[in-house]
This record gives sequence, C-alpha cells and structure tokens, in this order.
Amino acid sequence: MSVLSLRQAPPERLDFLDIAPATLAALSQGEAERLPIGTTRRGLVLGDCFQVSLDGGDSLTIEGGHERLDRVGAALGQGTIRVVGDVGQRLGEGMAGGTLTVTGDAGPYAGTGATGGTITIEGDAGDHAGGAVYAAKAGLDGATLIVKGTAGRHLGDRMRRGLILVERAGDHAGSRMIAGTIAAGSVGDHPGFGMRRGTLLLGSHGRLTPTFVETGTHDLVFLRLLARSLQRLSPRHAEIAAGPLRRYSGDLATIAKGEIWAAA
Repeated sequence: MSVLSLRQAPPERLDFLDIAPATLAALSQGEAERLPIGTTRRGLVLGDCFQVSLDGGDSLTIEGGHERLDRVGAALGQGTIRVVGDVGQRLGEGMAGGTLTVTGDAGPYAGTGATGGTITIEGDAGDHAGGAVYAAKAGLDGATLIVKGTAGRHLGDRMRRGLILVERAGDHAGSRMIAGTIAAGSVGDHPGFGMRRGTLLLGSHGRLTPTFVETGTHDLVFLRLLARSLQRLSPRHAEIAAGPLRRYSGDLATIAKGEIWAAA
C-alpha cells in the first residue's frame, strides 16, 4: 500500500487529478514527489505537501485529508484510494472504476461525471453530490455514490446513470435527472424537480412540485428486485424499498417519465 501523509495544511487548493495508484506505481520516489499538484503560480509539487511512501501496489492511502484537496480519485480506473479525513470539491470526478473511500466530509460535486466504481463518503457531502458541474451534460454517469451522512442541495442534478445512496439530502434532490436511481432516507422540498426519467426512492420528503401526479400504491416485481440489490449496500434503504410505497409520476413539465416512490 502506498501512503501520502499530509505534512501541514495546504497553502492553496491542490489538484489531485493525476494522483492514482496506477500512476504512482510507474514512478520512482523522486518522480512521484515532483508531480505538480498546485493551482497557482507557486508551482507546488506532491513532495512539498506530502511525505511520500510507495510500494508499487494498486492501493493508496492519503493520511490527513483537508478541504483543499480537490479532484481526489478523478484519475482512478482500478485499485483503491482511501482518504483519512476530509476532501474538497469534485471527489472522484470522471472516475472509471475502482473503490474510493473518504472517512470525513466531501465538498460540492462529489462523483460528478463518474462512469464506474464505487465512491463512499462516510461523513457529509456538499451541494450537487452526483450532480453536473457548470455546462456539463450529465452528473453521475454509471458509478455508485454512497453518502452515509447528509448531502446538500441538488443531489444527483442531471444524473444520467448509476446509483446514489444517502441518509439525508437537502432540497431539489434528483433535479433534472436524466436516468438512474437515488435512494434516500429523507430529502427536502421539491425532489425530482425537472426530472425526465429515473427513480427516486424516499423514506420521507418535503413539499412535492405540483407537476408530480400520484398514481397510487403498487406491488411490483421491480421493487422486490430493487430491495434485494440494495440489501448488500444498505439494509436501511432496502427496507424502504420493501415496504408499502406510494408512487408519483413526473415531472409533467418535462417528458414525465420519472417516478418517485415514497414510503406510504
């Protein structure tokens, strides 16, 4: 296991786009320490901020996280990255595979554009977790994003594929969804605002947008299969899927092929 140990709080935001186990495995100690990670003209390199210990394997641990560590895991295609602490924005942006775990909190846009692998945030996530960054066509795009704490507003905004599991989320969860599944213990007001397709599974929710229409309660094979698939990831969410649910169809302001399943 390779280890990066933070020496002190970073003096500026750091970009971890090119820091991944596969990248480090191909480098010598000195080459790894000279990898650029700064975002200003100071020209910071990895060795300026971290003590570097490499073993050539496919597992990387970052000891001592910080809110200024941006795009951690963005280059991950295989292997494992574990951050002991917090991270900044765009955690796992565009990652294609592997396992990415953060023991603390994450900033906004966690999982944006991620096409594969599993991202787990053991603390809280900022706004737009699994959502699209400015001018992007889609947010989460095939990966699995698990937030064990609370996510902010616009969870899964413009999500196109994949799965998001969260305990609690703010307003506008699932806004402008293109497809995919979001399961949450509770969300704020206006879940599914502007969604085109996709599924929201909710234990509880705030006010619904008037352009969602209740279609009654149903006992569908789809829901049993969903509950079974969620069991290994989160028994809490599997229990919601297995319970009595009320269905809402919408958003009627779009093509209205989305659905909200809410605990009855």
